[in-house]
Amino acid sequence: MKAALKSLTISVVIIIHSFYSFSQQSPDSLLKYLEIAAKCNPSVLQRFNEYEASLKKIPQAGTLPDPQLDIGVFITPMELVGGNQIADMRLMQMFPWFGVLKNAKDEMSLMAKAKFELFRDTELQVFYDVQRTWYELYRIRKDISISEKNIEILRVIEQLALIKYKAPATLNSGSGSQQSGMQIQSYTGVNSSLSSGMQGMGDNQAGQGIPTSEQTTTPMQPGSMVSSSDGLGLTDLYRIQIETGELKSNIALLKTQERTVVARFNNYLSRPQSVPVYTNEKLLPDTLDMNFELVRDSIQNRNPMLKMIDFEKEAYLARGKMVKRMGYPMVGLGLNYSFIGRSDMSTSLMNGRDMIMPMVSMTLPIYRKKYNAMQSEADLLSRANSRNFQATSISLQNEYYMAIQLYQDAQRRISLYENQYLLASKIFNVMLKNFSTSSAGLTDVLRVLQQTLDYELKQIEAVTDLNTSKAWLNRLMAISKIQNAEIQ
Repeated sequence: MKAALKSLTISVVIIIHSFYSFSQQSPDSLLKYLEIAAKCNPSVLQRFNEYEASLKKIPQAGTLPDPQLDIGVFITPMELVGGNQIADMRLMQMFPWFGVLKNAKDEMSLMAKAKFELFRDTELQVFYDVQRTWYELYRIRKDISISEKNIEILRVIEQLALIKYKAPATLNSGSGSQQSGMQIQSYTGVNSSLSSGMQGMGDNQAGQGIPTSEQTTTPMQPGSMVSSSDGLGLTDLYRIQIETGELKSNIALLKTQERTVVARFNNYLSRPQSVPVYTNEKLLPDTLDMNFELVRDSIQNRNPMLKMIDFEKEAYLARGKMVKRMGYPMVGLGLNYSFIGRSDMSTSLMNGRDMIMPMVSMTLPIYRKKYNAMQSEADLLSRANSRNFQATSISLQNEYYMAIQLYQDAQRRISLYENQYLLASKIFNVMLKNFSTSSAGLTDVLRVLQQTLDYELKQIEAVTDLNTSKAWLNRLMAISKIQNAEIQ
């Protein structure tokens, strides 16, 4: 009896300490997923194509208007003193006022730079979404593993309950087989695998004739299973089965969430939703390598949204200068060429000689409402840009404080739950031994077990929150894991 209880207790310890022994092969990595997102994400490609299109506007804005060519042919030649005029051709090139083309080119160039910063911001946002979703997937999978481990521990506790509340007669009949093949190990010397511990437990149960919850579909009768008349043993078995059912339901819910998160993750990478996504077996905390003040200054100096607004501001200033000069006259230089045929009636020395006439033209911008409205438009856009810079800066500061709060809180929780988990594990081991000797009730054992596994899950959540907050701060500072890998 005591040997069987000690063996089952050791099996629980083995389950707890062998939780992280499974090593998952990871042909992919988070860095590789980020590279795929940079090359395949449709939002990133859209912004990059928009940037390339904006570059094509620079030569358009800095080019002179197309020259104008007019050709007229006389159906009946016009008689002149120097001959008969057959046709007339005019070529005219208009030149905007000095600085108009330069300012127009500067505006388009600055707008192209703003488009590039928008592309960078979109890329950084996709990187952050990929990392955040990957950490969420890691947490869900760890939650599933912890729940499955909890079920295994509950199965061992169920065997303890079966042995503890077994009828005295059955215990006496199986006492000989309980001692055979059983070797008790101390808590600090547990090096055997989970399978060997469970196999030894199964040999004892087979020798004792004890049915488990997997072997029986109906609960045992009180007269054959419990030693007390109030059915406490049967109640403990029911409670364990209730806990197991809730855990199985939670696992089913988590697996549904896992499929949803995997589909969302693959959408960021623009690939089929059913493609497997690999996560690490163990996630290490990703800490900051600079103080918080430097982070805030880096956000103000490096964030692409603020840079985009700065480029837009310079572009609006260039537009204002361009509009002001557009209100000045445009000058045109041209040439008029007249085709003259010889006339038999003319005796002039110019008879039959073509005529060439240089020409100068000038526009008269007398309708000032149009130009005044264009100037006002440029001024209002510049003011709106200043307001946009202030609003974006405030929004980034709010995100900075929220990310820092999440980072500091995650750091605190990692340290707290690591210590809490170690203490709760020790308490659970003691409570389990006390339960095997009938000095502790099942309620206390289940409560401490739930507390232990909750601390383990909260510790994992704290690590994922820390890494998510670090990714958030990197997104605000325009730093990506790909850049860090290239630097290293």
